[in-house]
Amino acid sequence: MSAQETLSIFGAGTMGHSIAVSAAWVGNAVKVWGNDSEDIHRAQNGVREKLTVLRRYEAIRAEDEAKILSNIQFSLSKKDVLEGATFVIEAIPEILSLKQEFFKELDAVCSRNVILASNTSGLSPTQIAKFTNHPERTVVTHFWNPAHLIPLVEVVRGQHTSDATVERSLTLLLSMNKKPIVVKKDVLGSVGNRLQYALFREAQYIYEQGVASIADIDAAVQYSLGRRLPVTGPFLTADMGGLDVFHSISHYLFPDLSTAQSSLDEMKHLVDNGNYGQKTGKGFYEWSLEFSERMNQERERELINWLKRDMQMSDESKGNS
Repeated sequence: MSAQETLSIFGAGTMGHSIAVSAAWVGNAVKVWGNDSEDIHRAQNGVREKLTVLRRYEAIRAEDEAKILSNIQFSLSKKDVLEGATFVIEAIPEILSLKQEFFKELDAVCSRNVILASNTSGLSPTQIAKFTNHPERTVVTHFWNPAHLIPLVEVVRGQHTSDATVERSLTLLLSMNKKPIVVKKDVLGSVGNRLQYALFREAQYIYEQGVASIADIDAAVQYSLGRRLPVTGPFLTADMGGLDVFHSISHYLFPDLSTAQSSLDEMKHLVDNGNYGQKTGKGFYEWSLEFSERMNQERERELINWLKRDMQMSDESKGNS
């Protein structure tokens, strides 16, 4: 974390305490506000569980775990959490009116040099700052779940967000070993979710057209795009494959892709019947306890392996500089 910033997080849920782990991991103290004692207790357990997994896969050592734990302070007092803060990240529920009221409150008590960032995954920073007196210091810093393992953070400008606010956000995130990108316009879904849902829409469409099974569609991504895209994103992939080829394929394929304006029938049917996936035990897949544990462990292991690779490359880069 930049020496110029002191971070406080409002919201101790899944995202809030995971962001705190990211900050504490690089050796910085961070304060986290929880809504009540139960909220804080869950967050403390969540932090310990995440650190246990990181140790299991040798991403951290015992002494690292102790330091990270000591660097995270939870509190029920907003005043205590705000004391000395220069950068605030909000991670409360995704309800616009709730965030607007919260930012209005923060704006009234924080000095003008304090950055007010929201972790929202889709709400507008312009709308979040609507009732503040200093909207230029409001920005979205959208961490991806799990926040302590996924490097991407989308820095989303609102209509009034200043250049200085964006620059301070980028500096802070880079110091947390994140890979921030700047979203220049306040658009629905920013960048990551627009790409994710374009793929998800087409996956639903392919399935409903009877082209392939759900498992085979997942496999098509896991064992092709999923292997290549971490190294080469869509534009690098096109350049390496040849823009003439990609132009030709786009010309005949784009007209045949889905243009659905909402979830397709199978998705609607599952949701209407209360089948939400892992959280209810049934979705596109059957989620037994064994299957759920296995998939969560596999995802964590894969993400940690990527993180360890990033850390190694960073260390090598510093050594060669």
